[in-house]
Amino acid sequence: MYTGKLVFAQVMEVAPWHTFRRLVAKYRGDFNVRTFSCLDQFLCMAFAQLTYRESLRDIEACLAAQPAKLYHLGIRGKVSRSSLADANETRDWRIHCEFAQALIRIARRLYAKEPLGVDLDNTVYALDSTTIDLCLSLFPWAPFRQTKAAIKLHTLLDLRGAIPTFIFVSDGKLHDVNVLDLLLPEAGAFYVMDRGYLDFDRLYVLHQAGSFFVTRAKSNFKCKRIYSAPVDRGSGLICDQQVELTVFYSSHGYPERLRRIRYKDLRTGKTLVFLTNHFGLPALSICALYKSRWQVELFFKWIKQHLRIKRFFGTSQNAVKSQVWIAVATYVLVAIVKKRLNLDLSLHSMLQILSVTPFEKLPLHQLLTEMAPMEETSAASNQLILL
Repeated sequence: MYTGKLVFAQVMEVAPWHTFRRLVAKYRGDFNVRTFSCLDQFLCMAFAQLTYRESLRDIEACLAAQPAKLYHLGIRGKVSRSSLADANETRDWRIHCEFAQALIRIARRLYAKEPLGVDLDNTVYALDSTTIDLCLSLFPWAPFRQTKAAIKLHTLLDLRGAIPTFIFVSDGKLHDVNVLDLLLPEAGAFYVMDRGYLDFDRLYVLHQAGSFFVTRAKSNFKCKRIYSAPVDRGSGLICDQQVELTVFYSSHGYPERLRRIRYKDLRTGKTLVFLTNHFGLPALSICALYKSRWQVELFFKWIKQHLRIKRFFGTSQNAVKSQVWIAVATYVLVAIVKKRLNLDLSLHSMLQILSVTPFEKLPLHQLLTEMAPMEETSAASNQLILL
């Protein structure tokens, strides 16, 4: 009989808790706290993410049903709805933000050799945002429409392993393109974006930093053709050109040449125009890079379905940001466990198993291999698999 740690504790032990304690000290998270510490808060909220709890009362009732096992989960304080609500309200959200960033750095090293789908050694990022609708009367700090509130999750996703490397939480009114000002460009990396990020001044900053971008042109895009490379029209390519901008403000914002690729999807008949500052890759590889941007859409869909970020346990800005970052940390923790145990199981199936076995005493690898459901894969499926 296995007499080791509980399943939940085994998942949590992969986290760098020395980093968490350092961050708690940095932001004085446990200052004047006697019973319910920042670690207790994180573990309770992570437990809520893994077991699909819907409210603070739900968390309290579920943990109160197993009082003898709370110590073995790592929870030392008394769990109550009011204590958890106060912690979410007052403990600095930056503790969980920087802790999630530390986990992300670990995960990125583990997934650095993951296949990309394109013959490319460079790092490839997909940048996009998703909107989470809220009630304006409960979240007045996040205005969006006249009668609606919302927050936006601006996410930079590393496409090797679908690991989020940058997340910025804003109100619904912030335009996506402003997030480019917050990024620290990585030389040699590709940034794949949709047309919402088409701002030539900001793209030129990426270009000067030695980064590459791939985006789509808007319908009113105007340019002057300088050179046309030969293309194979049977592959769907229509043209591969070097161009210069002709509009006054655009040409001053981006004074150098761009590469313009027009591609027709042979399956749907839709014509797409791509812009990039990389002139060496084959044109079809540029098209494939933009197609891989769809992974960030799948990431948003996945976390909205499987993590608790559409219903919030508190209404303050601090509580919302704390919950979002703890959800991200939980997602990355499970991704780290998957890689370290070398599992073929999908992240979705792992979460399903972990959600019903947090209080079990089974070796984690045995649990996730022997209890793994048979996952159906269809060759005709046109949906990508996230992790």
